[in-house]
Amino acid sequence: MNPGGMTPLARRLLRRVAAGGPMNVAEFMASALYDPEEGYYRRRRPLGREGDFITAPEISQLFGELLGLWCADAWDRLGRPTPVRLVELGPGRGTLLRDLLRAARALPPFAAAIELHLVEVSETLREQQRAALGEHAAIWHEDLAEVPEGPFLLVANEFLDALPIRQFERAPDAWRERLVGAAGEGLGFALSGPLPPALIPSALRDAPVGSVVEICPAAEALVSEIARRAAAGRSAALLVDYGYAEAPLKGSLQAVSRHRMVPVLERPGEVDLTALVDFGALAGTARRAGAQAWGPVPQGHLLRDLGIHLRAERLAVQASDAQRAALASAVRRLTDPAEMGERFLALAITGPGAPAPAGFAPPP
Repeated sequence: MNPGGMTPLARRLLRRVAAGGPMNVAEFMASALYDPEEGYYRRRRPLGREGDFITAPEISQLFGELLGLWCADAWDRLGRPTPVRLVELGPGRGTLLRDLLRAARALPPFAAAIELHLVEVSETLREQQRAALGEHAAIWHEDLAEVPEGPFLLVANEFLDALPIRQFERAPDAWRERLVGAAGEGLGFALSGPLPPALIPSALRDAPVGSVVEICPAAEALVSEIARRAAAGRSAALLVDYGYAEAPLKGSLQAVSRHRMVPVLERPGEVDLTALVDFGALAGTARRAGAQAWGPVPQGHLLRDLGIHLRAERLAVQASDAQRAALASAVRRLTDPAEMGERFLALAITGPGAPAPAGFAPPP
């Protein structure tokens, strides 16, 4: 890292390392993304073409509309609880929720039953969400724990990938944890001393030398809380993100700035940090908390089952040639296996005994 171009947060982290020694990757991510003064999500406007990345709702209104129909259908299958809390984790600029609520009007009793609860730490993004929602009343929260108990429908799109992870590497002699410490005049990666095998998931302890195992305690705690609430009944959650169903045994932590990959440690507080989501582990977490976990299924599979092509055809009827071309491009990007169709997965969580949600087949 060039000391002259070092971010204020990088300087603080170096002082922290000098005083207390290296930190684990989760501690670094938590500071880089959520530090109250210099964290990326506290200060930046990350979304959109002028930002650092674009999410599915920003690609096409179809994504949010179909998730709205999924929620309406789930509400109906769950016995139409009224009121029902509609919760979004990390609503971004409010685009998904705006499109979701527009689709919800197709089932007026559902639209009338909704109470909006948004979990968002960024005041900058909260302002954009207020503008997107218009006349829709909403309550904002710092975390899910603040949302009152009771029947809910929860959606989270590209939220879990930004939760802090820990990384463990199989060295020739033992498992060791990846740490962030001082390297020259900047930050660099290092390895801890040998670790007790119990820190590594039992199925992965015999992985070959060079393997990297990632765990996300924050995601596990969040899904456990969602599942606990869902187990009380008449609730459902839909989690969509890029990830995997089986651990690939390699590191996935990456940094993005202006839609390009950049070095992970170079500009903490000014770049986005993400890691692949372990949906297989989270499904197990949900089941251990007493809920049903459905999937994961590929995003393309879910959107096709929800009728994305039929909805696109209806929109194309009154569209110009340019609009039809843009619509076809968006559908391809969201569903094609070579684009987002298989790299992004969806996991649904319901209470025990609830019917299979739309797009998810009952387990064999």
